[in-house]
Amino acid sequence: MRSFPACSRAAAGALVLLLLGGLAAWAQIVRTADVTVRGLRESDFPRLIPLAANVYAYEDLNGDTGSNLAFTTNSLIVVTDDGVLVADGQNSVEKTARLVETVAGLTDRPIRWVVVCADHGDHINGNSAFPAGAEVIAHPTSAARLAAAGRGIRPATATVTDELVLTPGGVEVRILFLGRAHTGGDLMVHLPGSDVLFLSEAYFNRLYPSVGGGRTAYPIEWIDTLRRAEAIGAAVNVPGHGFVDRPDILAEELVNFRRALENLVAESRRLHADGVPVENAPRLANLGEFQYWYRAANNMPDAVRQVYLEIDGQLD
Repeated sequence: MRSFPACSRAAAGALVLLLLGGLAAWAQIVRTADVTVRGLRESDFPRLIPLAANVYAYEDLNGDTGSNLAFTTNSLIVVTDDGVLVADGQNSVEKTARLVETVAGLTDRPIRWVVVCADHGDHINGNSAFPAGAEVIAHPTSAARLAAAGRGIRPATATVTDELVLTPGGVEVRILFLGRAHTGGDLMVHLPGSDVLFLSEAYFNRLYPSVGGGRTAYPIEWIDTLRRAEAIGAAVNVPGHGFVDRPDILAEELVNFRRALENLVAESRRLHADGVPVENAPRLANLGEFQYWYRAANNMPDAVRQVYLEIDGQLD
C-alpha cells in the first residue's frame, strides 16, 4: 500500500477503503523487517497507515537500504477535536518535521501531546520539531535520560509511572507502563475505543530483539511485559520497528517476537548454567527458527550478554 507524507481528510478516508479492500493482496506479504526483501525503496517512505477512525500509524525509514541497518521506525497519530496526540517521534529534526507536516495534512488541530514511549535517539532526536507548547509525556526513567541528553532534546513536562488516562475530545487514551522491556522506561498507548495498542520498542515485527546501543534492555523482564500487553487483547498491536501489517499478522508476530525473546533467554540461561564464558556464549546459542530473522546475527551477541548480566543481577 503506497502512502503519502501529507493528505487531506478525504484522501485519508479513501485510503481506509483501500486498506479494507486490499486484504487479499496483503496475504502475500513476506514476513520480514527487511525493506529490500519487501520490495520497497527509500522513495516509498514515509507511509501513513489508517488503523481506525482518526488513528494512524506512521512508518519512516531509518538507515540506508544498501546496508542491513534499514528498517522502519513507527509513530502513532491520534486525531481528536481537542488536538492531536503523537506517540514517538523520528530520528532527526527533518524526519520529525515531515511527521508534523503529515499531521497538518490530516487536521487543522494542533499537536498537543507527545508521548515518549521509547527514549532512544531514533525516536527522540527530532522532537524539537514538535510544537513548542506540546506536552511531552515520559516514564521517569526516560525523563531522566531526556534531561541528561542535551543536544536540543526536549525535556519531559509530565511523567507516567503506571498509568495516565487522557480524554481529549472524549477519546480515551491510556498511557501505560507495563514493565521494563527495550529501554527500561517503555510506555505503551492503548486506545480502548479503537481497539489499538501501540507498543513502541517493546515490539519489533520480525526484527531480532535488540538491547539498544546503550544496552538498556531487560530481556528477562521484557517477556513478562509482553505477556501483560498481550493480555490487553487489542485488535491492532502496533510495533515500534518493523512493518505495520494486517492486524491478524501483527497479533501473530507479537507472539512470535515474545517467543524469540523466550528462546534468547532460555539459550542464555542454558549456557550460563553450563559455565560457558559470556564471550563464547553467542556462537554457541541455538536460535532455531529465529536465526533467520532480520539482523539476528548483529543483535544476538549483545542480547546474550545482556541476559548474562540480568541473570547475575548486574542490571539496575
